[in-house]
Amino acid sequence: MTTPTARTTAQQASDARPAAVPERAGDLVRTIAAGTPVVSGQYRVALATGTWWWSDEVYRLYGYEPDEVKPGRAVLRARRHPDDQDRVVHEAVRALRAGHPFTCAQRIVDTHGRTRTLMVSGQAVRTASGPELVGQVADVTPLQREAVAREARRAVDGAMASAATIEQARGVLMAVHGLTEEDALTMLTERAATAGADLRSVAAQLLAGLAEPGALGAPAARQVRRVLAEVVPTKRSRVHDPLLTRRAA
Repeated sequence: MTTPTARTTAQQASDARPAAVPERAGDLVRTIAAGTPVVSGQYRVALATGTWWWSDEVYRLYGYEPDEVKPGRAVLRARRHPDDQDRVVHEAVRALRAGHPFTCAQRIVDTHGRTRTLMVSGQAVRTASGPELVGQVADVTPLQREAVAREARRAVDGAMASAATIEQARGVLMAVHGLTEEDALTMLTERAATAGADLRSVAAQLLAGLAEPGALGAPAARQVRRVLAEVVPTKRSRVHDPLLTRRAA
């Protein structure tokens, strides 16, 4: 905890500095958020003295109350995720040497044990008291959760659509050739493996072939054999076919 005198001195120094981070750093948070509430704060580092300043929001992102700890590299290292490197400091040093802004993501574990992903941006600016590194810290963890949820929904929707197509094709084989459920699935699976296509693609091609004029009725069995013999190979989807792992005994 800083003393009242130290706090007053730090606040006076803060008041003498630019109140806002550069526009480019602020734009980053607005861009990545895209309508999602994101907690963000500002920081400054006086390069001549090595003095750090955090806004109240940055303290809380790390799990501290404002002024509970002295901001600096020691705090960053203490809260850094054990699987991550000290990426923020390395990126900042490299950007300062090159004279351009930087942006990087860093996982942390706050004082409450919660893992957060922070997006840190910054750039060097000149002030009356000397050069400073100024920037913004944003908690993008909610954005990650939304992205994971969207991907999960897409995977579930894709799996359901795939299963429905496969079930339809299996029903066709059972009706046309008088096969059992297991034998019909085995026929589809073996043809998929031989043609180098995924199971859903084989099923979809079969159903499309039977939708051609004159394909139903007596010619259906002949049309099924023709379509299966001419299956077009496809690239594997990232969503696994729900029935592809099943094999004939």
